[in-house]
Amino acid sequence: MPFRATGGAAVITASDRSAAGEREDASGSAVAERLGVLGLEVERMVVADDRGRIEATLIAAATRHRLVVTTGGTGLTPRDVTPQATLAVVDYEVPGLAELMRAEGRRHTPMAALSRAVVGVRGGSLIVNLPGSPKAALESLEALLPVLPHALETLAGPFDHGAARAAGREDLPLTEPDGSEAGSASGRDVADR
Repeated sequence: MPFRATGGAAVITASDRSAAGEREDASGSAVAERLGVLGLEVERMVVADDRGRIEATLIAAATRHRLVVTTGGTGLTPRDVTPQATLAVVDYEVPGLAELMRAEGRRHTPMAALSRAVVGVRGGSLIVNLPGSPKAALESLEALLPVLPHALETLAGPFDHGAARAAGREDLPLTEPDGSEAGSASGRDVADR
């Protein structure tokens, strides 16, 4: 089943050095490439670690895209302000998705527990904070793949769970271009438990 997110996706990198052109945006590139493989058109942006700029960029991106993914700025330094900016613009949080990403990260490193990444909804858009390292960003994104299509379809609303079950598309899995399912099967029906 193809990815059904309408409006494509935005990938926003929060990094002082990338915004200044001093460092390649490896995380944003990796995340955009992965989303592109899944069939999404991706708009990329790079902003400095400035809360006001991040907030403005999130608001603008959420008006154009159903999925807004950030990378960077989720750590413990004073310049890591992506979670604060995200919380300032979302209508509500989706803590289970942030917990899912941290749980996956902890399988690879105990340092994942230091992530302050949040996930929330603004209007009909899902905003997801990913870590700044390419490896951690992709691991976090992969953790979300089994539930992301259902979340986006639900936000696109109205969503009738009974009709989805009857149509055989209750969990709306992401698929690779070859038709195989992306991500793991774990967590697929979590929302209905």
